[in-house]
Amino acid sequence: MQTRTVDTVDYHTGGEPFRIVVDPPVPIPGESVADRRHRAGKDPAVDGLRKLLCLEPRGHADMFGGFLTPPDDAGADFGVLFWHKDGFSAACGHGAIALGVWAVESGRVVADPTGVTDVTIDVPSGRVVARVRTEAGQVTGVDFVSVPSYLLAADVEVGTSRGRVRVDIGYGGSIYAQLRAADVGLSVEPGRAGELIAIGREVKSLLGATQYAQHPTDPRLSGIYGTILYDELGETADGDLHQRNATVFADGELDRSPCGSGSGSRVAVLAARGALKPGQRLVHDSIVGSRFICAVTGETTVGTFDAVIPTVTGMAYRYGSSRFTVDPRDPLVPGFVLR
Repeated sequence: MQTRTVDTVDYHTGGEPFRIVVDPPVPIPGESVADRRHRAGKDPAVDGLRKLLCLEPRGHADMFGGFLTPPDDAGADFGVLFWHKDGFSAACGHGAIALGVWAVESGRVVADPTGVTDVTIDVPSGRVVARVRTEAGQVTGVDFVSVPSYLLAADVEVGTSRGRVRVDIGYGGSIYAQLRAADVGLSVEPGRAGELIAIGREVKSLLGATQYAQHPTDPRLSGIYGTILYDELGETADGDLHQRNATVFADGELDRSPCGSGSGSRVAVLAARGALKPGQRLVHDSIVGSRFICAVTGETTVGTFDAVIPTVTGMAYRYGSSRFTVDPRDPLVPGFVLR
């Protein structure tokens, strides 16, 4: 790692970190954001920068962030390459929310005087919008408009160490396996975090080599990215569906937020199964009690699949900025993790 300093701006969305690198100090080659992601893991400079900022001692096993890139064309404000401790992801809703807040707060995108500003972002799975709401010059919330999302498979039987379970497979920019936490004898609470991570990793591993991990049109998006374990909490006083989830993604990372792209895939599965009725919202809580409000805001088709356009509403907050340094004598560059 030849870079000596790296500047970042740090946000969290619902408790989940998002480390923004506005001006990556290494070239990130590619013809599009999707192509950049495809190349990044094989590029020692780009992957080394990811490791430097994500691994200990500058990061931790649950760190998440993104490198800003040029957009695919003039229709977007910028692109982003998402990363975590194990590599580069195709989608990240909590990151898109954070980027929307950052773009307006920093002036990268000028706030619309109407109080609603669309920040259009190219991500590896497509083009998304962070619809940023402001009042009196301050950001008050963001509606993340995701890519078309759909149910890939329902009631897939999986034999786990906690018994056989039925799993739904949903796409929301990445592919997620979804199951009731109660079906594996758990509930979504901080005290069960270790067990939730273990079964999340197991389900992902069991499905990884199956047909259910295949994206129907773009092999670059194939692979079970995460496992969503959820508690069903009935309906709210307003008649909305209420659930709490723990999303275990990559290799055992536990999302502190309700997971933006995972929420999109969850909305798609619920809508396809008839559990989320027209006009009804999903109130989606995380393991730490943070909340997204999710809704179907459009319908479309993707190949042979009936798809929905999910909108996930949340908020991100800046908690710092950093200038990370590299001492050329440091034997632990780019870093390490213990999980």
